[in-house]
Amino acid sequence: MTTRTNWTGRTVLVTGAEGFIGSTLVDLLVERGARVRALVHYKPYADKGHLARYLADPDGPVEMWAGDVRDAGRVSDAVAGCDTVFHLAALIGIPYSYVSPGAYVQTNVTGTENVAEACRRHEVRRLVHTSTSEVYGTALTAPIAETHPLQPQSPYSASKIGADMMALSFHHAFELPVTVVRPFNTYGVRQSARAVIPSILAQLHSGAREIRLGSLTPTRDFTYVTDTAEGFLAVAECDRALGEVVNLGSGREISIGDLARALITASGRDAEVVVDRSRLRPSGSEVQRLLSDNSRARDWAGWHPRVPLTEGLSLTSSWIAAHPHLFTPDRYQV
Repeated sequence: MTTRTNWTGRTVLVTGAEGFIGSTLVDLLVERGARVRALVHYKPYADKGHLARYLADPDGPVEMWAGDVRDAGRVSDAVAGCDTVFHLAALIGIPYSYVSPGAYVQTNVTGTENVAEACRRHEVRRLVHTSTSEVYGTALTAPIAETHPLQPQSPYSASKIGADMMALSFHHAFELPVTVVRPFNTYGVRQSARAVIPSILAQLHSGAREIRLGSLTPTRDFTYVTDTAEGFLAVAECDRALGEVVNLGSGREISIGDLARALITASGRDAEVVVDRSRLRPSGSEVQRLLSDNSRARDWAGWHPRVPLTEGLSLTSSWIAAHPHLFTPDRYQV
């Protein structure tokens, strides 16, 4: 059974807090009694994002901090006084990493170094750093354990490998209490059109009769977002995971083609799937298979996913149908 720790009285920093997984994690922390310091990327316009409901109460459980993980001073100020730091802030889009790889190094690698150094300086109890299953590349053996070789098949995955190694180096060099969590493909409510599931559902709910996708043969291991967030909390309380990497995945795989057909069913729509060449990755960059070995998360932290894929797809479909203004299904979002 997944550990459900009481976080009452703890001050917790979440970087990337207004993002898809970050905002879900903030919600869970608030439910468990934490006071959350939410580090969000500064915007000069009035977009309140997924954390807007917390802004109405300035004395409430969530304190908004505008900043950028590339700014070491701002990061240090945000970390000061925190019990636990969940580091999720990153550039994550794979297609954009092909055209701006330097930005990924600055945000993902240097940003992680800034967070780790601030955690060392302020002696936090635990840093949980967010990795990605993309660092494994196409599976050489499956299911993929944390000992699988790392293969940088895109600038994005290379930057995340660098970020992971930076975080772990602080454990080895300075005894920083850090754990690297490595989610596989997280999906669910609040995910942007950049990802495959909302991309398909946005097309379906706009009335499209053809669903345009990249390659249909790669397989992925999907975990619903609340399960992934629960995994972060479980690992944060697991001493066995200090200085280690822990996969968060369902341990089941589905091809993109079969996923699209399942989403057509979940949406109640009628459509056929076609390959859009503009959505194909470079041939040497496509990851053909991702399937997690989640034994460490289960055995060390007592975590396992609870939401079946069919239920999660239905929940996601309903949310996207209710928020059509967030999506532009006729445009490929990188």
